[in-house]
Amino acid sequence: MYKVLVAEAISDTGLKALYDHPKFKVDKLPGLSPEELKNIIGDYDALIVRSATQVTEEILDNAGQMRVVARAGVGVDNIDVAAATKNGIIVINAPGANTISAAELTMAMMLSLARSIPHAHASTSVGKWERGSFKGVEMYGKTLGVVGMGKIGTEVTTRAKSFGMKILGYDPYLTEDRAGQLGITKASLDEIANEADFITIHTPLIKETRGIINDKFFAKTKQGVRIVNCARGGIIDEAALVRALQSGQVAGAALDVFETEPSTNHELLGHPNVVVTPHLGASTVEAQEKVAHEVSEEIIDIFETDSIRHAVNMPKISGETHKKLQPFITLGEQMGMLAIQLLNEAPDKVEINYYGELAKENTDLLTRTMIKGILSHHLGDSVNLINSLHLLKDQGVSSNVAKNPVSKGFASYVELTLYKGDTKSSIGATVLNGYGARIVKMNDYRVDVRPDNLLYIRHHDIPGMIGRVGSTLGDFDINIGTMQVGRADVGGDAIMILTLDKKVEQNVIEALTELNGLAGAQFLELTN
Repeated sequence: MYKVLVAEAISDTGLKALYDHPKFKVDKLPGLSPEELKNIIGDYDALIVRSATQVTEEILDNAGQMRVVARAGVGVDNIDVAAATKNGIIVINAPGANTISAAELTMAMMLSLARSIPHAHASTSVGKWERGSFKGVEMYGKTLGVVGMGKIGTEVTTRAKSFGMKILGYDPYLTEDRAGQLGITKASLDEIANEADFITIHTPLIKETRGIINDKFFAKTKQGVRIVNCARGGIIDEAALVRALQSGQVAGAALDVFETEPSTNHELLGHPNVVVTPHLGASTVEAQEKVAHEVSEEIIDIFETDSIRHAVNMPKISGETHKKLQPFITLGEQMGMLAIQLLNEAPDKVEINYYGELAKENTDLLTRTMIKGILSHHLGDSVNLINSLHLLKDQGVSSNVAKNPVSKGFASYVELTLYKGDTKSSIGATVLNGYGARIVKMNDYRVDVRPDNLLYIRHHDIPGMIGRVGSTLGDFDINIGTMQVGRADVGGDAIMILTLDKKVEQNVIEALTELNGLAGAQFLELTN
């Protein structure tokens, strides 16, 4: 008999699978103090919480027989995941259960924005009758730009089409075929800015999306665009949004999420053309039932079949295997991060080749770290070592892993190649005794550089190029740490790879690309 502790007020309907299962005993004890939870946690095999219960290292250290901590929701900020991993405890969540609720809230916000419903209600409820003050716009025939075509963005698209809207979709992993299946037009961010009457945001908050809706974006939009954000605060630059509202460039905004929550941005909260709600995306009876049902079913699967779908921490591996793979684990994720930046777009195929001693090992964990590094560039921290392969398939990306015991010049060598149509990027790496992790191949060039933030330059092999690059960086007070050069043929294509003392900003990249003979420059970052 497995014992499950439900430590918060979670839907009994959603927990029905656990209640009815003969191998599980469920104790529902909401409102436990941290001390009370610590004292009884050792008797349980699984724990289910929402956001109020703090599952600390101290509590987990006392959970001697626990195998699973389940968050009935998405975020796991209240769970010490590192401590859970240390104790061999799987942490799971329910990332897709709020899809419909979030999509419906988005449509409600869009309608409220189009017809000024909250403001008209506030006026009418105090006895006013201001029909002339709340003239709205129809959604029919308008163009909706959907930024982020994951599950929620797709559901919003389906609903918006029923309103007779034309849909432009942006997502790094959206293909023309997929767009055609959905009956929408694949578009760039600039195309959405230029053409959309309404814009709705459905991306994760990651380095690449933070502040992506900013002054420059608003400057490209139609006069009077309306924007909705029920995804994550921080994707829209709130100061830029206030400026766009004040100038009339943006006719209205509907926001469920904010840069800081609870929000204290009174300039935004109190603006007459803004509709706001307190992060209600998953706050429906159905969503709460679904998250409870989802974690209940997964707990049962974990104990009965060892099937894990939504774990957010590292899988357990044997000590011997871990010891052999450990030098490559961080390197693998770094390879993925470098390769996706070199490709500079979402891939449609991933190929991994293991050579030498590494090919003789169970490299599943290493494969997952590379996939995590690739996908996290666009999907952020929603990607982990457990779900990375599932998410890769979910994005429509094919993959192939091959092993060859031939040494390929190193005792152990791994090569990762990403494809997008006829374009590809490739990273080859190894671990050398005494030297540690080394990148030994970038695209078609042999190099020898440690994994780091790198300035990657493509240029023609002409005299003086190295000096011109060094001089330009010096003009911006940027010091070169190390430099690697490589070329295909004398006078042909060549590369430079530099480690620098500080980050390269866009203005430096622009200055470099103006140099005669320089074909392109990228700053490749290994930090999220």
